[in-house]
Amino acid sequence: MELESLVSKLPRHLRRYIVDQDYSRYTPIDQAVWRYIMRRLTNFLSDHAHPAYMEGLNKTGIEVDRIPDIARMNDFLKKFGWQALPVSGFIPPAAFMELQSLSILPIASDMRTVDHILYTPAPDIVHEAAGHAPILVDPKFASYLKKYSQVAKKAIISSEDLELYEAIRELSDIKESPESTKEQIKNAEKHLEKVSANMTHVSEAGLLGRMNWWTAEYGLIGDLNHPKIFGAGLLSSVGEAKECLDPKIKKIPLTVDCIDYSYNITEPQPQLFVTPTFENLEKALEDLANTMAFRTGGVAGLERALQAKTINTTEFSTGLQVSGVLTKIYNRRDSHQPDYLSFTGPCTLSHRNKIIKGHGLDRHPEGFGSPVGKIVDLIKFHVGQRRVVEFPSGVKVDGVISNIFHQDGRVLIVTFQNCTVTYGNEVLFEPSWGEYDMAVGDRIVSVFGGPADHSSFDDTKDFPVKVIPRRKFSIGELALHSLYTRVREIRENNLEAEKELSEILAGVKSNFPNEWLIVLEIYELTKSQDSLEVLQEIAKKFPDKKEQIESGIEIAEKKKI
Repeated sequence: MELESLVSKLPRHLRRYIVDQDYSRYTPIDQAVWRYIMRRLTNFLSDHAHPAYMEGLNKTGIEVDRIPDIARMNDFLKKFGWQALPVSGFIPPAAFMELQSLSILPIASDMRTVDHILYTPAPDIVHEAAGHAPILVDPKFASYLKKYSQVAKKAIISSEDLELYEAIRELSDIKESPESTKEQIKNAEKHLEKVSANMTHVSEAGLLGRMNWWTAEYGLIGDLNHPKIFGAGLLSSVGEAKECLDPKIKKIPLTVDCIDYSYNITEPQPQLFVTPTFENLEKALEDLANTMAFRTGGVAGLERALQAKTINTTEFSTGLQVSGVLTKIYNRRDSHQPDYLSFTGPCTLSHRNKIIKGHGLDRHPEGFGSPVGKIVDLIKFHVGQRRVVEFPSGVKVDGVISNIFHQDGRVLIVTFQNCTVTYGNEVLFEPSWGEYDMAVGDRIVSVFGGPADHSSFDDTKDFPVKVIPRRKFSIGELALHSLYTRVREIRENNLEAEKELSEILAGVKSNFPNEWLIVLEIYELTKSQDSLEVLQEIAKKFPDKKEQIESGIEIAEKKKI
């Protein structure tokens, strides 16, 4: 009920990404995979992660032996000013950041398969819960993450970014699905390579993505030569965690310059960045934010929106906000401020991020255009008056005033009938097109990503939310599940069951000869020579499983069950 109440308070456009965790869908194998990963992670990270990590596991309701219940995690996180909600896999970056800006940690509820036990490209509960949540108990890091999200949700995302995101999501889903063929994976990889190769520029969202990658995902902290791990990508992958501390991996002091380094999610990182403190993260973030369009405004900010070809918001000095796809900037004077702006496609006019009544998509379905500049004698304007408004830029608006919209004591919109708008010899608006709504403002103070009021664009094109359906298991798979369940019961209840475990081992050897994980769990309990030999045989048969098996044996021999 607590999560339902939280969801009901979310903005409508965010609710679509929230799913039911449905804890019952986790199989006994899923639970064993979680346990294996967490035993390995805690074994290594107890010495190599930032101190908040081990402390944070307990304080955020994460247990080594079982997949976390997100509702329970939410109860723990509330003590630190955060909350948690389950989402299904990849959600749009803007939605992810907006949730985090509300102090809500989106947690992918999917669980990786045993075949991808050490790494999966798809977001899963290991990465989101065991990677991101524990470090939030450090108030300085939590402060950075929230401020980062507040900046990131203002970033302008390009149409190329959206295409790349969709290609990454498609590849991740295909790789994680047990039904996928090698040909499907190969085609998805080729598509991603093609999309990546066709990227023409790095958007603001791309730069923020780089900062997130080198901090919250792959960040190191402390001494440059002996750093500790705090990035969630490293905290949720033993292999990468060990690799990252190798002296061969270049370590660079973290500054805003980290945004000059691109990254590849499918390759080991050639360099990593070390921040001396979490406070330093906020300094780097602030340095980046000061260059972004939401703070600079003007022609420079507008050009980023123009290049992006996506829905963004342009804010005038009066506070009027125009949301839509910017398609032309008129600027003959080569000034820092534009002469006239044209938007194409559905547009809305808002103030303080709330749509102005009567200025939604139905009023501006085809586009919007307006001059930018100081209006002389605006205070003398009144309805019914014919006015010729001449701007220093050369834009001329000639028509009969039919409405003047005020808010907070300021004129935001002047509406004209029988109106002609010209820019030199170019006609920008004709009387036959209907009423002309002129935005009021002498300059553009901010340009930021997405619509000012998301509810106004709620039914327009967006990412489809993918929910992975439950698998139907074969009789053999269900039989294997029951064996995992029984081994778990024996371990959790401290039962003396050597004979039964020996029988289970014999059954696994006969019917499931390649199932190393259940054999490892039996070895943890019995330390029997038989189970050890089975593990060694599987490691010999499958070299790619050797490291996983040997590491599991090593931990089993030194850790308590």
